[in-house]
Amino acid sequence: MPTLFVWLLGVILGVIVITFIYDISQSKNAILRNYPVVGHFRYLFSTMGEFFRQYLFAMDREEMPFNRAEREWVNRAASDKDNTIAFGSTKSLNTPGTAIFINCPFPTLDADAVKTKAIIIGEHFNDQPYTAKSIFNISGMSFGAISKPAVLALSNGARMAGCWMNTGEGGLSSYHLEGGADLVFQIGTAKYGVRNEDGSLSRKKLIKIAQYKQVKMFEIKVAQGAKPGKGGILPGIKVTKKIAEIRGIPEGEDSISPNRHIEASNASELLDMINLVRDITKKPVGFKTVIGHIKWLDALLEEVDKRGEASAPDFITVDGGDGGTGAAPMALMDSVGLPLKESLPLVVNKLMQHGLEDRIKVIASGKMITPADVAWAICAGADFVTSARGFMFAIGCIQSLKCNKNTCPTGITTHNKRLQKGLNTQNKALKVNNYIGNMVKTVETIAHSCGVKEVHGLNHTHVRIVQMNGKSTPMNELYPTCSEGEN
Repeated sequence: MPTLFVWLLGVILGVIVITFIYDISQSKNAILRNYPVVGHFRYLFSTMGEFFRQYLFAMDREEMPFNRAEREWVNRAASDKDNTIAFGSTKSLNTPGTAIFINCPFPTLDADAVKTKAIIIGEHFNDQPYTAKSIFNISGMSFGAISKPAVLALSNGARMAGCWMNTGEGGLSSYHLEGGADLVFQIGTAKYGVRNEDGSLSRKKLIKIAQYKQVKMFEIKVAQGAKPGKGGILPGIKVTKKIAEIRGIPEGEDSISPNRHIEASNASELLDMINLVRDITKKPVGFKTVIGHIKWLDALLEEVDKRGEASAPDFITVDGGDGGTGAAPMALMDSVGLPLKESLPLVVNKLMQHGLEDRIKVIASGKMITPADVAWAICAGADFVTSARGFMFAIGCIQSLKCNKNTCPTGITTHNKRLQKGLNTQNKALKVNNYIGNMVKTVETIAHSCGVKEVHGLNHTHVRIVQMNGKSTPMNELYPTCSEGEN
């Protein structure tokens, strides 16, 4: 035993000596040259700081992108545990942008409440319109960005809860189909799963995808919140043989999508592409985008006015410009594109100006994981809400901020088989089901508190937004509702 101790001590001392010599000899790093050996602890503490903060230092409402209070709500909802709190709210109610719902002195009785109704997307304009039963659905996360067990857990949970699951831009995998959920097939700029060798849209492959009964709609991705103006990024370390086959790309190489569709260089061409996909698939087709300026949307809606309602997209997914699950340059994630709280009301008002609010359904996407977020979006005019990170939390995400690596400790965003073992598909599917059920139930509770019988009865008049002076202003005063033809 003493011999082993002496040997280990010798190894440690040897490493220290070698490190010391290397540090004082190198000339690239001033800290290590001036403080050999101990300078390395700076980088260790800096790396570990993001993990220690959430456990030891951050208050319940301090962290970004999601604080402990938000994550804990999701965790309890997914585990179907009691989600009541005591002794007052820890949320600051005078922070600018905070939504405060207007309670009714005579709220809706449970006996008078109406179950949240299904909405038909593409009715009268598609051979196969889609009856969407859930207001809360799973946003686009591709197989590649997330793992096989994660896809299986989400698709099985979505089937159990009766919501849809967006495939993300990585194509349709057998794991999406195996879960049995309703699917929205996303067509990214690289057109993975429906592309010709030259990168153009393959009519033959599109028809094949449309033949799956589970595929209910098609979403053309124009832009996403994590990186507006740049295509998808999947690091080569995550491009396995299976993923390469589905996407039609080389194994082990970075998967970089173009920054826009080659077929759509303006609003009119985007409308042409929407109608082409709809003509081929016979199913509802819409697009997903982040709003910068609103003029291009005006141009698209004016083109719809000329061509007729049948030419309109069946839905628009409005994504916030404040990030998402995908790998992205920090400059784009931090500083490009409007946040959803500003862009969603603008889009809804534009649809109303053109009299298209009934024809084009609105899906709100971006950083909405709690009932207050969802209820606000419905008040702002959204028909549906989708979330990606909320569902990641539901199946075990701990916000380790490693989604762009292949080292996710929970097995959600890694293809490392050892790390995936911790993700029990059956158990996590139940958590997805619970999360959706408790989300809808609590949004209904907010609606009833506002005196509304059914969730879609919520509108601008039911919420106030806190301003810079700490006082709140009704949303209907901030965003006056436009009537048809009004500018």
